[in-house]
Amino acid sequence: MDALHPRLLVTRFTECFEFYAAVLPELIGATPANGTAAGPYANWDVGDEGVLALFDRSAMAEVVGTTALPAAPAQDAVMFVCRVPDVDTGAKLCTDHGATVVAAPADRPHWGPGLRTAHLRDPEGTLIELQSY
Repeated sequence: MDALHPRLLVTRFTECFEFYAAVLPELIGATPANGTAAGPYANWDVGDEGVLALFDRSAMAEVVGTTALPAAPAQDAVMFVCRVPDVDTGAKLCTDHGATVVAAPADRPHWGPGLRTAHLRDPEGTLIELQSY
């Protein structure tokens, strides 16, 4: 059983599914475990551990009784972090599949020795950090 894993609540389920299905295998070796682009749920594993799940935002709102609340824009509340062998290659893979770059690949020695990162947004707008160190 997975101890922890991120679950992204998305409104653009099909686009997000296609994005993560295209990039996760090469980025971190994740494979689809459940779900399809039709939604409302899908997840990817590395080995037998869950690494990411997608869930349709409106389906979750029905479960928790928040359908009447607005989905107000705000600063990022979540970020999906992937440790990758090569940040530049990973960033190109992501942009080739629809991500947008918000901070180009850069060395960040003030964050940690040898750390390099890139920050992107998936089709839903979720912040992604690719990192290597």
